[in-house]
Amino acid sequence: MTETITLQIGGMTCVRCAGAVEHALGAVDGIEAVSVSYANERAEVTYDTAKTDRKRMEKAVKAAGYTVVEDKAAFRRRELRELTILFAISAVLSAPFMLMMVLMFAAPDARLTHMLHNGWFQLILATPVQFIIGWRFYKGAFLSLKNRSPSMDVLVALGTTAAYAYSLYNVLTGDGHLYFEGAAVVITLVLLGKLLETRARSKTSAAIELLMHLQPPTATVIRAGDELVIPASEIVEGDTLLIHPGESLSADGEVLSGRSTVDESMLTGESMPVSKEPGAKVFGGTVNGAGALTVRAENVGGQMVLSGIIRLVEEAQSSKARIQKVADRVSAVFVPAVVAVALLTLALTLLILRQPAEAVSRAVAVLVIACPCSLGLATPTALMVGTGRAASMGILIKSADALETACRIQHMILDKTGTITEGRPAVTDVEPLSLTREEALRLAASAEQPSEHPVAKAVREGWKGETSPAEEFASMTGRGISARVEGRTVLIGNRLLMEENKVDFPFDPSVWENEGKTALLMAVDGRAAAAIAVADPVRETSPAAIAALHELGIRVQMVTGDNPRTAAAIARQVGIDQVTAGVLPEGKVEAVQAAKAAGMVVAMAGDGINDAPALAAADVGFAMGSGTDIAMESGDVVLVGANIASLASAVRLSRATMRKIRQNLFWAFFYNCIGIPVAALGLLSPVVAGAAMAFSSVSVVTHSMLLKKSKI
Repeated sequence: MTETITLQIGGMTCVRCAGAVEHALGAVDGIEAVSVSYANERAEVTYDTAKTDRKRMEKAVKAAGYTVVEDKAAFRRRELRELTILFAISAVLSAPFMLMMVLMFAAPDARLTHMLHNGWFQLILATPVQFIIGWRFYKGAFLSLKNRSPSMDVLVALGTTAAYAYSLYNVLTGDGHLYFEGAAVVITLVLLGKLLETRARSKTSAAIELLMHLQPPTATVIRAGDELVIPASEIVEGDTLLIHPGESLSADGEVLSGRSTVDESMLTGESMPVSKEPGAKVFGGTVNGAGALTVRAENVGGQMVLSGIIRLVEEAQSSKARIQKVADRVSAVFVPAVVAVALLTLALTLLILRQPAEAVSRAVAVLVIACPCSLGLATPTALMVGTGRAASMGILIKSADALETACRIQHMILDKTGTITEGRPAVTDVEPLSLTREEALRLAASAEQPSEHPVAKAVREGWKGETSPAEEFASMTGRGISARVEGRTVLIGNRLLMEENKVDFPFDPSVWENEGKTALLMAVDGRAAAAIAVADPVRETSPAAIAALHELGIRVQMVTGDNPRTAAAIARQVGIDQVTAGVLPEGKVEAVQAAKAAGMVVAMAGDGINDAPALAAADVGFAMGSGTDIAMESGDVVLVGANIASLASAVRLSRATMRKIRQNLFWAFFYNCIGIPVAALGLLSPVVAGAAMAFSSVSVVTHSMLLKKSKI
């Protein structure tokens, strides 16, 4: 019998680690197929149950130097805690070396400078950094060599060990320069990069946890005529559910009795509640309005639409490609080349000059100057400055992946409600008939006081003056409301309500409806009084923001759960040509996937629960800061001010940052390409090589800092 299982893998530090795990699992008898992803730290294994089992797989993974993790979130928290402690210790021990380098130029003759140069003092500080803090690099180097794919860990281990060993020799002999500071600082900086990467990864499960909390823990069911409160997990298909006003639904189903409105914004993103009556479909996680409903449960547990959204977010998050470190990719050639040059230098110097001290000095100079301090700084310093600059602009970038990918965006998908628009209804037009504009708004606001409907709230906010009490208030689902205000009967609703009450209404609201507005017809004492238009207004910044995206060469598409007419009207206002309307969350994901399938780098911007799967599925997800917690957790970038003009700013900043990274890497590799042969020829002493390494690091940091003053 053949089965497929998923194993969560811990301890992978680079893409090559995935290959090592895959090779180890593939060698187990009975494994028919295996695919390991470094991006989501997951192994998909198909195996013959008669020949092997999970324990043998775990043993094979452990033998390769990695771990099968039961609780990925807990593992990441533990890893993050350990890395934080290690970095803190390493930073404290390395601080005197940093001070020493400063004092060498600022106060070379000071007593503190001489004290810090004491070899035994430096040895005491550097040893725990080298062999306790730096043990993970030795382990990584060993595993990468074992798997015949040398990583940057090899170069870190070799370079720092050479500097440490040469320094130790000089301490013991009492002669020569010391390079303890180079070894300790390199380990500390590389460890900082590992810490930042792990911290970004540890946040990926937050959106899933928030989504799971949308389903209520309990439900009221009617069984054998009795009302029972049971855990939501015990609901079975066919159960009759009693949904009280204000409660969240615990399953998908069909309304059996009752009339109400349901907030389905988690599915559609739309702020307008949807009227529900017998026969209508309702969905778990949505929120019931003012009326009680009885519902027949149809989809429960993992079959609910909400569960599908959770799965979509999980799948999309796990499929995100991690930034591919340029230094790691080049190291496949660079590392063996550096080692070969160092050994060749040692051998040729011994053979030609027959001077062991000079041979060792030249070989150490090669390894010291090749030690990847500037390479290690090239990416993280630019990323830290870039993300800091973004934060000052109200753009919170959650990961290096997002910043790197944003520079390549070709297609931007925008949600409508809360992204292009304000996300809340407001009065936009008033057509007075038998009343003045002010009198119509005052009476309408008074009549709508008892209602919790978003349209009613918009009407109340549209009148800033005093109101009168509403009496005999009645809400008629799907039609409107009636109330007594100041002794007059006020009706507010749609044309059906007017027809039912035999009100001849001369105004045609079709012009408003064609613009995507909701038309409220108002009658007072049986006579047409006014018409009021309510709509979700376009953000003032939206047209200019979309124009800026077009200037950057980015295609813009609106994808919304709203009706096509409203969507088309909004699109015309803001300058969007491509519109997809009337879709559920999976439809937004499909739009993202379709653009990806066309070969484009895709971004998604949204604010609602319904946007979460698409935000996670996109190459870069931009969440509006005014949106739901789930959307903000699913997104890679949060726009704090909910201003979509920041979309173009984020892209421009990303492009500027990546230019800095490429320039930094070029100069770092250029420095190595020039410095290594010069050191091999004996034209650079280890002292000068160490100084050159320090200068390259300073130049990379200085160049990255220029991002703060770049025009975005």
